[in-house]
This record gives sequence, structure tokens and C-alpha cells, in this order.
Amino acid sequence: KFDYYATAMPLGGYGYGVLATSFQGRPTKLDGLSEHPSTRGASSKHLQAAILDLYDPDRLDTVLHLGRLSTWSRFSAELGNALNEESVRNGAGLRILSGAVTSPTLAGQIQQLLEQYPEARWHQYEPINSGNKHEGARMVLGRAVDTLINFADADVVVSLDDDFLHTGPAHVRYAQDFAKSRDYDHNGNRMSRLYVAEASPSLTGGQADHKVNLRHPDIETVARLVASRLGVSGVEAADEAAGAVPERWLNALVHDLRAAGNKGVVTAGAHQPPVVHALVHLINDELGVTGEAGVVTYIETVAVDPQDHMDSLRTLVEEMHAGEVSTLIILGGNPVYNTPAELDFEGALDQVDLRVCLAPAQNETSWLCHWVIPETHFLESWGDLRGHDGTLSVVQPLILPLYNGRSAWQVMDVALGGEGTQPLNIIKDAWEARYEGEDFDNYWRQCLATGVVADSAYPRLSVTPHGQGIPAQNYVPVAGALDVVFRPDPSILDGQFANNGWLQELPKPLTLLTWDNAVCIHPDTARQMHLNDMDEVQVNLGGRTVTAGVHLQFGHPRKSVTLHLGYGRTRCGRVGKDQGFNAFNLQQADSPWFATGIDLVKTGRRTLLARTDEHWNIEQSTVTQAQKAEDRYLIRESALAYYQDNPAFAQQKGQGAPDRDNTLYNPDEKAWDGHAWGMTIDLNKCSGCGVCVLACQSENNIPIVGKEEVAVGREMQWIRVDRYFKGNLYGEPEVVHQPVPCMHCENAPCEPVCPVGATVHGVEGLNEMVYNRCVGTRYCSNNCPYKVRRFNFFKYADHDTPQLKLMRNPNVTVRSRGVMEKCTYCVQRINQARVDAKLENRGIYDGEVVTACQSACPSGAIAFGNINDPESRVTKLKENTRN
Repeated sequence: KFDYYATAMPLGGYGYGVLATSFQGRPTKLDGLSEHPSTRGASSKHLQAAILDLYDPDRLDTVLHLGRLSTWSRFSAELGNALNEESVRNGAGLRILSGAVTSPTLAGQIQQLLEQYPEARWHQYEPINSGNKHEGARMVLGRAVDTLINFADADVVVSLDDDFLHTGPAHVRYAQDFAKSRDYDHNGNRMSRLYVAEASPSLTGGQADHKVNLRHPDIETVARLVASRLGVSGVEAADEAAGAVPERWLNALVHDLRAAGNKGVVTAGAHQPPVVHALVHLINDELGVTGEAGVVTYIETVAVDPQDHMDSLRTLVEEMHAGEVSTLIILGGNPVYNTPAELDFEGALDQVDLRVCLAPAQNETSWLCHWVIPETHFLESWGDLRGHDGTLSVVQPLILPLYNGRSAWQVMDVALGGEGTQPLNIIKDAWEARYEGEDFDNYWRQCLATGVVADSAYPRLSVTPHGQGIPAQNYVPVAGALDVVFRPDPSILDGQFANNGWLQELPKPLTLLTWDNAVCIHPDTARQMHLNDMDEVQVNLGGRTVTAGVHLQFGHPRKSVTLHLGYGRTRCGRVGKDQGFNAFNLQQADSPWFATGIDLVKTGRRTLLARTDEHWNIEQSTVTQAQKAEDRYLIRESALAYYQDNPAFAQQKGQGAPDRDNTLYNPDEKAWDGHAWGMTIDLNKCSGCGVCVLACQSENNIPIVGKEEVAVGREMQWIRVDRYFKGNLYGEPEVVHQPVPCMHCENAPCEPVCPVGATVHGVEGLNEMVYNRCVGTRYCSNNCPYKVRRFNFFKYADHDTPQLKLMRNPNVTVRSRGVMEKCTYCVQRINQARVDAKLENRGIYDGEVVTACQSACPSGAIAFGNINDPESRVTKLKENTRN
């Protein structure tokens, strides 16, 4: 019997609502919490993969002092002695370094410590976020604010290099809301329109109706042109020739924004400079979208003390180099690794007398610290966090610390003179001190039950932008120079998930790379530099060099490359160590997300990049050519106007639809009585994020295989997300994503070829696998037209590590070598619903069975149910002509 608990996961300092599944006292599965506004029941890839981090056997399991085993009590005593010495100087040598903080309890503890030591300082550095948006707000609003956008009600969306569907503290919610605005068939025949200008390919760009690929500085040109053409006052007009902005695209964008009025919105990416964010505020104000009827809301900043993190980090490093820091407490993070190399954080750290690091596992920073405290996972300790809109949640543990860890709240409690041994008391006492009601115990129990504090979201702010203070554009393109754009890796971000095998093996949404990062470059630019795919190059910038492989990426801006951060870890667990190259070594503190003048030099060697885009590859540059090559359309797509006139376009034979009268099978041969399980996936909603892949992996105990096995086509995920390009590959091709699970064919080609009857059809329409019959002939995989079957060529599953045994779903067999496996439509969940219904003497309700991929999908693209029920949701969706 499973139990379910509400808690919250920290990422980038923000909280994401989590519904955690527990079996006999051990967490086995994580999903989004329906009551939390940042998730609303959906998920992100990092939320799904966080369960693997809990059971990571490479986590620290004891307190370390100078690299040797020690104890929590000894650490508490030494920190107390150091702080007693600091008190003589009012804490002049005391510094605290953390990531972004939204926890009111943790922020209160730090502020209390700063009051005890007035000369001490608190610094924040969060490498996956940027302070540019707050600086931009200060330019025109006079204060730092957070911006919330209601994409569900937006008719026209303009993204200026903002991957809002895939990154940022609100991206799960935004993906849900945006999908609602694109649901033409069920949204009153209304569909939003998305314009995107981006400097590096993104999932949001892949969803765009109209997209242009520009060099990073040209995004500011777009913002200025839009502002001037909409009549925003106080903004110096951009030089029309300053950037390569297509006039036709710009005219259509401005026209649609004017027509949308307060239902249009412009948004800028966190990595864009402050002036672009300032211009976006002015544009949205001109459109009237920030009023009561608009789609934009301003609130107080959720992160406490929204300082510029790079400036804060630079100040700390300068003080350490100057010998002004005697005690440094690092609350998580890995600044030796994930800060720009030019700051020399490692050299500065060596000047500090007492260095304390809280870390879940040994990393580049903890390795150089005197005291290393094992950090608890969020499923092991108490805490509190705020979501993207300020909603407060309790971090509620499901299991005692597996590795004797401590939380940031406990470390700060020790610094304040406490014992730090009862994290529940720390959180509960802080909440009770802030509570103004009468029955705190009932209030506390209600918060634990729902996972959120009712009505705790921040209220709307009333602010008026002004155009003064917008500097003139000073970008002058350097002829022949090659630009570089830095981005956090789509899977492992800044390297904090480097030891997570699920995320390492998940194909990145656009490049489909696994286990690696690369120099992503447009094929035309590569050809001009005499570079080929997977050539090894030396990347030189600002006197620093890294060695990397080249990945030719269609849809990438010309004269620019993208380098993803997070790889090249040297002090890491066995999974993530020495994978890829460290792009932080090239990052510049003054301009961390963009630089120009990068140089690529061939080494004459080749490098292995494990990609899945060439597995079962079908060469194509346009849909028409694909049809000529394969006598079928891989993707059937039309413009909205054509769909309005021809709603059945996807089922017309001219669009590659099958001739259902021409079949070797009797169409009436299998008419199922009772339940007949079926699924639909709405490609108009799917953004290609890959969350479904990880949800399936977690639910079904699917192993990883490693880089070399992926390179030869032996990945094991039961559902994959294909990526296709449409249009001119060397121009600005459109991107289409298509999730592909097992189709559970009514007349499955895999079944008649199995010599031992291991793959059979169940009485409810499922294509089932009987694992203990399978002898590994792989005839079924050869006969599968969708190539969705996976074979254990080796013993991929780890049957020996004790921690990993605790993580696995007890209702799903852990397969060994020589067994074919594939999607089962989560048959274990179907069986559980059948048992529950039988005990209650009723039928299975529509929507009672939810597959793992369906529950995780942030876009709500997947529906599952009984297609024999004419009133079920999946039946109604299958009646749609796009099915």
C-alpha cells in the first residue's frame, strides 16, 4: 500500500510543490502537487529525477574535518569558538555565501546572525539565474520586482530570447498555461500566436509560429524597434541597420501586438542585459497589459534581498583575496566550479582561515574546505520555501537522513548558538512565532496536509514605469568576430545534477545529445571555418582555453556558438566525473552570458558525441521529401486557417494517412469487451521537454546504460521524444517534437513473430510482455515499425547497491540481461485501480488510471483511459480529426 505526502523541492532557491509516493517508509516516486501554483499537478525533469539523488550512493555520509572523519558535535564546538573570536570584531571577518533564498525561516536566521555580528556580510550567488531582470526593473520602475504572466489569457506572446517553457522558477506553470492558449479545439476556437527572437535554440523557439535566429546583441535591437514603433516615449529609436532583424517579421509582430492590446505580452530571457528587461516593462505598459484586465502582474521579489549575484560574488572574492575574510560558511552550491574562472574563487578561498561547506557530496568546493557537512536531501529534513508567486510551502521529510546529513537551517541554528539537532523544532518554532491566529496546531496540520499555506501568494503591486534612464544602444558588431552564448545545460543545469544518471542519459531536447556538452554551431558557420561534425577543437576566449567537440545544429544563429555549462566536473561522483568540458573556464564576470571574439582551432582529432538523433534516422529536409522517401508523412501539420477549412486534413490520404481498407488483418478480428485502454498525445501541446521520459523511467525501474551504449543505439527509455526539422534546414527550420511510446497496436506486428509467446495481447487491448518467457530473439523489435522495444544486451540494472533497491517501484519487475522490455501503459496502475474498484464494488472511474507520463506532462498533452467508454475523455479526444 502506498502513502502520499505533500512537500516541496528547492531548485534555484524556489520551491516546487511535490506529491511524494512512499512505500513502507521509503520514497519511490515524485510528482507535481496539484495544490501548488508552481506545479499544479505537473512536473519538471529535475523534479522527476530528484528521487535518484536521494538514493545516490556517492553522497557524503559523515562530517569531514581536513579530509578525515569527524562528528557534528566537534564541528559545532569549533564553529562556536570561531564565532566567539569574531564577536570581538563584530564579525568583521565573517561571511556567509548562499544561493538564492526564498525561505523565510532561513532568511530570518541569517538576518539574526547579521544582527549579532554587525560587520558580517551575506553574499548570494545562483549560477542558473541572473539579476538582470531586477536591474532592468530598477531602471524604469524604481524598484526590483518579479513579473508574473498569465499565458493562458494571452493572445499574442513575444519572447525575446526567453525560454519560458523550459527554464525559470515558473516554467512548469507557464507550460501549462501556454498549452491552454494553444488548445484550439477545446478553447472556444481561440489560439494564441507566439513570436520568438532568440540567440540560442530553445524549446520555446521550437513552439514559435514566427521565429528569427539572431546574434545575442541583436535582441536589444528588436526590443528598441518594437518600443519605438509602438510609440513608447523616452526610448531612443534603434538604428534600423544595427541588427539583422527581418522587416516582414517585425511588421507582423507589431501589428499583432497592437491588435491584441492588453492580451498581448512581451517577455525577455533572464540572460538578456538589464536594458532589454527595462524596454520590455515599457512596452507592456504601453500595451496596457499590467492593469487589472491585463496578463502581467508585478509582485515583490520572492527571493530575499535580490542583489546582483555576480556583483555580490565579485565583492566576496576581492575581500577574500585581500585577507579580510577569516570565516566563510558556504550553504550549498559549488562556487569553486561554477563561477567564472577569471575571478579565481579557488585562489581566494585559500586565504580564508576557516572554511565550512554544506554539500550533499564531495565537490570542487568542499574538497578545499576545512569542514564539510553532509547536506540532507529535501525528502530527509524539514524546511520551508516560497514558489514563484510567493506561495509558502513546508518542506516535509518522508524518511530519516540516510547519510547523517544536516540542512542549511540546522547549520545556521548552530551558528546562532543552538544545537541544530531538531530540524522540525527549528521550522515549527519559527512559523509559530510569525503566526497571528489562535489555533496554531490546527493551522500547522492543515499546511502539512495540503502542502501549501493558503492565501500566502504575494499581492499585486501597483507600479508605473517611466522611460527616463534608458541608455542608448552602444552595440557595434565586430566584423568577422565569432560570438559565444553561455547557457545552463538543459539537463544538469550548472552541474548540480551531474551525478544523476537519468538526467545525463536523457537526450537534450534539441541536440539530442547525452552525457556531454559540445560547441553548438550553425553548419554554414562551421563550413566557413572548415569544421565538421564531432571535430575536436580548442576553444579560446580571453586567454583561456578548453577542448570540446563540435555539434552542427540546425536553427542556430550564424556567426555564433553556444556553450552549455555544467560539465567538466573533476570532483564528482562516479556518474558525472570527467564528462564533457567546463565552460565556466571561459565565462566572464562582466558579461557572463555573452562574449565576442571566441576562436575555434581544430586539433586534428575526433570526439565521440553520444546522440540519439541518428537512431532509426530518416533523412529529410522538408515534409514533402520525407513523403517521397518513405511514402508517408512523419508529421502532419497545417496552418490554422487551413485547418479551419479542412479539419480532417490529417486523415486525408494526400497527407499520408493510411488506407485503412487495404490491410492484411481483419479489422473486426479484435473487438474488446469491457475495458479497452488507449492513449492520445496532442502534438499541438507537446513542447518536447522530455519530462514524460523521466517519469516513465522512475515509475518502471528503467536502468541507464552509459555513454558508449547510447552511442550504439542501446538506450533503454520506454518512451522517446523524436525531434524533426521542417523546412529549409540551413535557413530557419521549424522544429516538431513527437513522443513515441509503444502503440499497443490492436493487430501488433510484434506478436505473431515471437517464437515463445513472450509478447501477447491482453484481454483489455494491451500489448503485454511476459518477461520470464523471453529468450531474446529480438524478432519483435525487428518487426516493430515504431522501434519502441528495448533489449537488455548487458546487465544494465544495478541489483547490488543497497540504496538503489530502496528507490525502486515494488510493483514493477526489475529486469535482468536478455529480456525485451517496453511501455506497458503502466499496467501496474491499471491493476491497482481494478483492485480499488473491486473492493468498493464499482467500476473504474474515467480518469482514475493516470499513467506516469500523463501525470508528469506539464502541457497536459497526454490523455489515457477506456476507449470503450463513449463518455471518457480519451474517447472524445480520439474523435478529433487530428487524432
